[in-house]
Amino acid sequence: MKNCGDLVDNKSAIVGGVGDMYSEDSATLDQPITPWTISVASGYSLMRDPRYNKGLAFTEKERDAHYLRGLLPPVVLSQELQEKKMMNLIRQYEVPLHRYMAMIGLQETNERLFYKLLIDNVEELLPVVYTPTVGEACQKYGSIFRHSQGLYISLKEKGKILETLKNWPKRTVQVIVVTDGERILGLGDLGCQGMGIPVGKLALYTALGGVRPSLCLPITIDVGTNNEKLLNDEFYIGLRQKRATGKQEYDELLQEFMYAVKQNYGEKVLIQFEDFANHNAFELLARYSSSHLVFNDDIQGTAAVVLAGLLSALRLIGGTLADHTLLFLGAGEAGTGIADLIALEISEQNGKPIEENRKNIWLVDSKGLIVSSRKESLQDFKKPWAHEHEPITGLINAVKAIKPTILIGTSGVGKQFTKEVVEDMASFNKTPLIMALSNPTSQAECTAEEAYTWSEGRAIFASGSPFDPFEYEGKTFVPGQANNAYIFPGFGLGVIMAGSIRVHNGMLLAASKALASQVTEEHYEKGMIYPPLTNIRKISANIAAKVAAKAYELGLASHLPQPEDLVESAEKCMYSPVYRSYL
Repeated sequence: MKNCGDLVDNKSAIVGGVGDMYSEDSATLDQPITPWTISVASGYSLMRDPRYNKGLAFTEKERDAHYLRGLLPPVVLSQELQEKKMMNLIRQYEVPLHRYMAMIGLQETNERLFYKLLIDNVEELLPVVYTPTVGEACQKYGSIFRHSQGLYISLKEKGKILETLKNWPKRTVQVIVVTDGERILGLGDLGCQGMGIPVGKLALYTALGGVRPSLCLPITIDVGTNNEKLLNDEFYIGLRQKRATGKQEYDELLQEFMYAVKQNYGEKVLIQFEDFANHNAFELLARYSSSHLVFNDDIQGTAAVVLAGLLSALRLIGGTLADHTLLFLGAGEAGTGIADLIALEISEQNGKPIEENRKNIWLVDSKGLIVSSRKESLQDFKKPWAHEHEPITGLINAVKAIKPTILIGTSGVGKQFTKEVVEDMASFNKTPLIMALSNPTSQAECTAEEAYTWSEGRAIFASGSPFDPFEYEGKTFVPGQANNAYIFPGFGLGVIMAGSIRVHNGMLLAASKALASQVTEEHYEKGMIYPPLTNIRKISANIAAKVAAKAYELGLASHLPQPEDLVESAEKCMYSPVYRSYL
C-alpha cells in the first residue's frame, strides 16, 4: 500500500507527502545516500548546504568519501551532543531576539539540527521562533537580515511573477505561506519585513506537522508600506513607497500571483494567507476559495483552534455551545472568523439555521456593540452579527448588558479585560471562560495572573501568547495557549495526504474536534483546555487524519484509494530531522 497519496512506499523514510526529487528522504534512515545529484570535486560546498551539512557529525568515512579531510576539526560528534551544545548556547542568551537570531542562524547552516532542536524542545523554542519573539524580529528584520529565506514579489515584478517563481530552486512546492505585511500580529504595517511570519509559520509546518522543508515556500508580496518609521529607516529592505491599493495595482498583482502559483506548482499547492489587513483578507479568501486551495490562518486557523478550546472547555463549564452566550472584543478577521465557525458547529449540533445560532454570539468593535441600528455603516463581514439591541459603547457596558458566559478577545489591543470586566464576568458565572487571544504578549487583553486573581481562581483562561503557570491560594493553574500552531501544521498535512483540491468548512470542524479530543482528565484537573505542546506531533497526526478523512468523505481528495489507517499514514508522512548516512 502507498502512503501520502501513493507517492512514497511504506519503506520510505518519514517524508512530507510527495516523491523526493533530491534523494534527501527517499532512502530509509539507515540506507546510505549521496547528498547531491552531480559529482563535486570538494566537500566544501557540502558543508555550505544547510540541507546536508552535519557539521562535526560527519563520520570518518564520510570525511574521506566526500573530501572533507582537513576542512573540519578531528572530533566527531553525535547529533544528540550537537543538540545539547546548541541548547546550552541558546539558553545563555537572555534577550529573546538573540535567541531567535541564533535559531535562524542554525536553520541557515544546518537544517536537520535546527528541526531536531525545535521538535525536541518545542515548548521552550516555539515562543522563540514564533510568537511572541517573531513580532520583534519582524520589526527589526531589516537590521538583522542576513540571508534570504524565501521569495520577495514586489510591484517591480508585475507582469513577470511566473518568471520570478521559477527562480526558486525547488520545482515541487506543496505549501506556500504568503503575506503582504500590512497587519503583522498586533503590530500593524511592517511592509516587506513581515517575511518573518511566513518563514516562522513554515518552520512550524515542518517541525510540528512533518511537512518536508523542501516543499515549503515563504513569500512576501511587497506593495509598499504606510509605516513612516520604516520608510525612513536606512536598513529597511522593502519598497520605499506608500502602500499600493485598489484594482489597478494591488488586485491585479495578487491575481497575477495566484494564477502564476497555480500554473507553476499545480492545482494542489496549499496557499496560506497570513497577516493581510481585514479588508483584503476576507476578499482574497472569498475570491479564490472556489478556484484555488487556499487557507487563511488568521480567519480559519484561529477559528479552528478557538473552537477546539471551547469544545474542550465544555467539560469544565457545562452545557453545550448552544447553551452559552459569547461576547467578542474585536470584530476583525479573527473575531468574525471564530464566531462564524462556532455558529456553524452549533448548527451541526442542533440542526437549526446558522442565522438563528448567531443570535447568542455578540461582537464589540471600536464603536461599541454591533447592533442592527449600525448595519448601514458596517463592513460586510460584520453585518451578520448586527443583532437587535440598543446601542452600547464600551466593553464593560456590553458585559453588563449581555452577561456572557464566554468572553473572547481578538482586538489586538492590550489590557482591555480590566479588573471590573473580569470581576463582572465572575459575578454572574460560576466558571467564566476568558480567552485573551491577541498577540504578542504585550497586546493580550489581560494576563493569566489577572484573570485568575480577579476571578478568585474560578476562571478558565487561555491566551494567544504563552503565560507561565500561576499559583492562587495553593492551587497551580496552567493557562491554555490558543496557539494556531495546534491546527495549521496538522491541517496542512491532512490536506497534502489526501491531495485535496479545496478547503471546506467541514475540514476545519474536523480539525477542531480532533484537537479537543486530545485533552485528558489530567489536563482538566489543571484547568487546561488544550493538550501540552510536547505531544504536538501526535496531535498533528490525529488532526491530519481527521482532515484527510473529511476530504475523502466530501469527494475533495485526489490521492486514491484512501489509506485504511490514516493516523498511521500521517505518522509515516512526517519528516524526520535525524541525520542520514552519506556513503
